[in-house]
Amino acid sequence: MDRRDARVFWTRFEPVHAVTYFAPECAEANRAVGLKGFWMGYFAARAAPLGRVGAGTVTATFFNFAPGRVRRAIPDAWDFTNPLSVVVARGKAAAKVLRAMDPEIEPLAESVAPRLRRVVESTPGAGRPLFLANREIPAPDDPVEALWLATTCLREHRGDGHVSLLTAAGLDGCEALVLFCASEGMAPEMFQAARGWTADEWAAAAERLAARGLLAEGGLSGAGRALRERIEADTDALAAGPFALLSDDEVDALGRDLAALSDRVLAAEVITFPNPMGLPRAG
Repeated sequence: MDRRDARVFWTRFEPVHAVTYFAPECAEANRAVGLKGFWMGYFAARAAPLGRVGAGTVTATFFNFAPGRVRRAIPDAWDFTNPLSVVVARGKAAAKVLRAMDPEIEPLAESVAPRLRRVVESTPGAGRPLFLANREIPAPDDPVEALWLATTCLREHRGDGHVSLLTAAGLDGCEALVLFCASEGMAPEMFQAARGWTADEWAAAAERLAARGLLAEGGLSGAGRALRERIEADTDALAAGPFALLSDDEVDALGRDLAALSDRVLAAEVITFPNPMGLPRAG
């Protein structure tokens, strides 16, 4: 698999994972185990595979959230529930949503989940905390839940690699978002609201980027665009690694099956566009 295929694969497995953020049933599952409000549910559910971690660990691994937003949810979440309960509830809720979206998902899940698990199990975890924490969750017996967990491992693998490249480029979480918005021509309000940055913090990040020559009047400078392109290309290259053990025929077959799954998920219109994940609309 080359890096371009890795990006295509991301657009196919990310929707399967992302139901956990967009489906009301998943938010309700977080509330049912004691978590208070959307953001406490988000941070605790995504961090739960790491264990009873504090705000610093979540801020570092999630990368582009304002520290103050994280601190309003973590570590308080662990006073209301425990990581194991959250992990169990999260997986079961995602599987329930996927079945509701596609009542015929079972045979495809039974086929795809073990192939993705083989990919996940063969992938080194060093330097990838969210990937490895999710990989250590035992594969569920339920094939749809196992499918969701495998896609979660792969998206966190990609995310861990992306964060390493952003930090190597000297970017902090807010700067990375400012650079992304400038490159895509997007207004900042959605990312400020979704990631907790104030307008002043956003403006300060833009000033830092301009001082480095990465922003110019009206958007990215040439240097800024080159940096963005390099980070995205390297992210794709790193994300291709887990699929190295597959033959070309296996990659093609898996790609077709993942496309079928993502089409069914996106047809439910639960995932919104544009979104803070940066997931593009199909087509």
